Amino acid sequence: MAYLQFKKHELGNLEYALNREILAVNRAGGYLNTTLTGCNTRRYHGLMVLPVEELGGENHVLLSSLDETLIQHDQAFNLGIHRYPGIYEPRGHKYIVDFQMNEIAVITYRIGGMVFKKELLFLHNKEQLLIRYTLVEAGSPTILRLKPFLAFRNIHDLTYENMAADTFHTVVEKGVGYRLYGEFPRVYMQLNVQHEFVKYPQWYKNIEYLKEKERGYGYREDLFVPGYFECPIKKGQAVIFSASLAVASPGRLQSIFNKELEGRSERDTYKECLKIAASQFLVNRNNVIQVKEGYPWLDVSLRNTAIALPGLTCFAKDREALFARGLAALTENEKKLYYTPDTPLWLFWTLQQYLELTGDKAGLWTSYGRLMKSILGNYKKGTDKVQMHPNGLLWTGEDDKLGATRYGYLVEVCALWYNAVCFALELARDSNERGFVAEYENLPDLIKENFLPTFWCEARSHLADFVNHEEQNIFTRPNQIFACSLPFTPLADETINSVLAACSRELLTSRGLRTLSPKNHLYEGRCEGSSEKRSKAYLNGSVWPWLLGHFLDAQFRLHGRSFVASAKDIIGVFEEEMTEHGIGSIAELYDGDPPHKPHGCIASARSVAGILRAMKRIEKFDEP
Repeated sequence: MAYLQFKKHELGNLEYALNREILAVNRAGGYLNTTLTGCNTRRYHGLMVLPVEELGGENHVLLSSLDETLIQHDQAFNLGIHRYPGIYEPRGHKYIVDFQMNEIAVITYRIGGMVFKKELLFLHNKEQLLIRYTLVEAGSPTILRLKPFLAFRNIHDLTYENMAADTFHTVVEKGVGYRLYGEFPRVYMQLNVQHEFVKYPQWYKNIEYLKEKERGYGYREDLFVPGYFECPIKKGQAVIFSASLAVASPGRLQSIFNKELEGRSERDTYKECLKIAASQFLVNRNNVIQVKEGYPWLDVSLRNTAIALPGLTCFAKDREALFARGLAALTENEKKLYYTPDTPLWLFWTLQQYLELTGDKAGLWTSYGRLMKSILGNYKKGTDKVQMHPNGLLWTGEDDKLGATRYGYLVEVCALWYNAVCFALELARDSNERGFVAEYENLPDLIKENFLPTFWCEARSHLADFVNHEEQNIFTRPNQIFACSLPFTPLADETINSVLAACSRELLTSRGLRTLSPKNHLYEGRCEGSSEKRSKAYLNGSVWPWLLGHFLDAQFRLHGRSFVASAKDIIGVFEEEMTEHGIGSIAELYDGDPPHKPHGCIASARSVAGILRAMKRIEKFDEP
């Protein structure tokens, strides 16, 4: 039995199966994302979703789905499934008897005496999807029919029947090519066997995406079906369908499939699932490594790249080289780092994780010393978002655009600032850079002297979330964790212990830390309903798994090896998530209230990175 496997009674239950999604990526920005049954429930779903450079590099759904039909004795059995107003049609999920997600997704159907297997393979570093169909058992002559549903639209949009669509096709070897609109690339659909392509163009209208309906967004669209491919298939025969932006060689499809499959790792353990999930976020476009924040709709964010990169690379075979390439892309343009007040400061933490890997302080200062000095200099003299006050703390004007404005001394920004200054001084001293040391050597003591008096809330025995002219905001939030977890902290162990106790008592759940204590009147325990209500929940109760990594860092700081058993229990709970929401990955956020339902992106770079980094720390403690 495979580690990630689902049986007939689960797959036949649409409420169960439609809430579990599969993801495959080509590591160049493209992906395949749908549900266990193949029924798309999001506008972002599709069998071939690719970035289109001519349209700004954003992802576009090209091939939305592909319906398979098996025909025996003139009787057709359609294996597809779509949602239309009030009905699912056809209902091909009733034929599924097994689903496995190992190296790739494998779906097995049984129709009477027929057993039919489908294997989905998205090639790495290439814009090509291969689907291998094998007729495992059959007692009568069988015909296979394949009907493609084309979208050719941005992942955030929907498409409708229109006269502008180019319904004509290009003929290529054993296939056809379609490009519905001029600015798109042409998609070539080919088989490895002789077949007939029956041109029968029509629009399938009012296909519904129920996840979008739940979120209060547009959820109906029309998809274009150009016709269908039809060919006989014999018992034991494999027919391969290829969708690609370049014309494929049909005679090589089988060998390409086998070779690509041989190089894939198995999802045979919890850890292996997360390692494969981590690799999906490391996108190589134009030979530049970037971190995709989450699938299916989040893109690249420098802040989240800085936060996630260490964890995503910590179990990679070429870890140091991959980390270095990610750092190079992250630091390529200093101006872009200042988009949020904390992004430049998170970079220092990322560099600390890299140094832990390489141990080369001199090399790190040589490569990044100029950038670090520039950032600290800008913050010291002030930017449009941040000013350093005479007490050494950073004053930030920040509006999170979700109705919970935070400004003044933000606890995490001031903690990151202290960590950054201390780290830069450590490297500068080792490199004997006296001028920089002389300018900054008194600043850590100044920050430390004012940090605790500014943020400490005696009544709650934890740190304030922010402090400004009007108030010391004493809401119990997780931002204070970073003051406990960063390599350099302005807090004594006794204070860290109090903060961890408060966070454990009010914020810690089986899926991570809540963004607000349930005792607070602003608390939203469920991330459901209108867009406004969900937005409020994000920062007022939802659980973000990535915060667990820093919570565990702080616990290890105090307790060391003695906390390993507890840490294993905390991150071990996420093994349940391997068969939930996004199969083999960890979601972006969860409800603050039990049973902590998943929400947001089905696969989150920060969530996966946080758990993997904790795993790596545990393994180091377990070493003899």
